[in-house]
Amino acid sequence: MEYPELDVNGRIAQRVRELRQAQGWTLEQLSERCGVSRSMISVVERGESSPTASLLDKLAAGLRVNLSSLFEAPQAGAASPLARRQAQPEWRDPASGYLRRNISPPGFESPFQMVEVTFPPGGHVTYDNALRADVHQQVWVIEGVIEVSVGPHTHRLAEGDCLAMRLDEPTAYRNPTRKRARYVVVLTQPLARHMRAMP
Repeated sequence: MEYPELDVNGRIAQRVRELRQAQGWTLEQLSERCGVSRSMISVVERGESSPTASLLDKLAAGLRVNLSSLFEAPQAGAASPLARRQAQPEWRDPASGYLRRNISPPGFESPFQMVEVTFPPGGHVTYDNALRADVHQQVWVIEGVIEVSVGPHTHRLAEGDCLAMRLDEPTAYRNPTRKRARYVVVLTQPLARHMRAMP
């Protein structure tokens, strides 16, 4: 199920606000931790923008959660270990046009998460990963071709190829072809996903 854009922005707004308040941080404190201006965070929390993947990744890093966590709906009771296809939230990055789908059951305790990405021809997105040294990730291409840059190294991945990395350097994804690409990302969960306060 692909949620309407307004609903997705509203969900992101609610999650960012909830995660920030759970840590007891002000807008200024989160701004200092993630390198995003206070005014931009405020706009995101009010649901008044369509934030890019790069911006959301900075917020997620500052909040010490995976990007996928920002799309999760509030859980009523214990989290289910099953995520039906129609309930897996999708979100399109307004900058690159890539479509992201959370595969893993939301809120369920697990050491990793899975995400599927559909990347349009010519798509390009970058992440600075400044706060993610404790996160490991693998990218498995299931259709098409992508180029993944990790620090100074660029890897061209075709269907069936899998790249493992640690998110302690800037990374970039690019679809250099005229056809769409699809890939699955499996990444570890940051420790603070459990809402432990940071020092």
